[in-house]
Amino acid sequence: MEKRSIDQKELVKKQFSQNAIAYVNSQSHAKGKDLDLLAGMIAPQTDWLALDIATGGGHLTKFLSPLVNHVYTTDFTKKMLEEAKKHLQKNCSNISYVIADAEELPFLDDQFDFVGCRIAAHHFPDKQAFVQQVSRVLKPSGVFLLIDNVVPNDTEIAQYINEIECMRDKSHVECLSIDDWKELASESGLTIWKEEKRKKTFDFPVWVKRTTESEEQIRQVEEFIQAGTKEQQQYIHLIQENRKIQSIQIDEWIAVFKRST
Repeated sequence: MEKRSIDQKELVKKQFSQNAIAYVNSQSHAKGKDLDLLAGMIAPQTDWLALDIATGGGHLTKFLSPLVNHVYTTDFTKKMLEEAKKHLQKNCSNISYVIADAEELPFLDDQFDFVGCRIAAHHFPDKQAFVQQVSRVLKPSGVFLLIDNVVPNDTEIAQYINEIECMRDKSHVECLSIDDWKELASESGLTIWKEEKRKKTFDFPVWVKRTTESEEQIRQVEEFIQAGTKEQQQYIHLIQENRKIQSIQIDEWIAVFKRST
């Protein structure tokens, strides 16, 4: 494994260990509109064995638990998984908790009916390895749900968005475009079944404080956003009052794939 990949994963552990409770309690994660769309998009079955990759606060697992037979809930960060367990074990009894790297899943081939990963893949250094692992552990015709922030094909806007994310969150690696994700999926034997893209609005003061470590870091993020071009600022739908950022928007993609038989 390359040194950069190792270093990035250590940043992920540090960031999510420090902010584990914040992610469990995050309203944008717990009550995201994407959760309201999932039942119709993936049609969970009561006999499914499901895998939740990089569960974070456990919100996807909480959605799946009453609808499937069993959920294996994983995260790379032990502290994050412990907090998710505290959140989930009050009402969910059909869950197994496993510390796991999304790029090296500790599961057998053809094991799961469903694999999901929600708002986490932009933290993975090797997204190709992640998608290959998903395809490996899925049963033939199994369902893969990917929900993540995405960027447009416009290179300058994509770089602007990714730089904002990197400045506020040191564990951020890269948001890909939809075309990039589809290419990775196709190469790994996954076929797009359903998809939906939507704009997700962040309350900027809340969002930026979740992962930053100082007021100076927050100021740097604000100044970078404000220095963007008109086109870049329009794309993120920048809203300000008295030169203080109130909100921004990011594209979120909900995609359902099936593994080829």
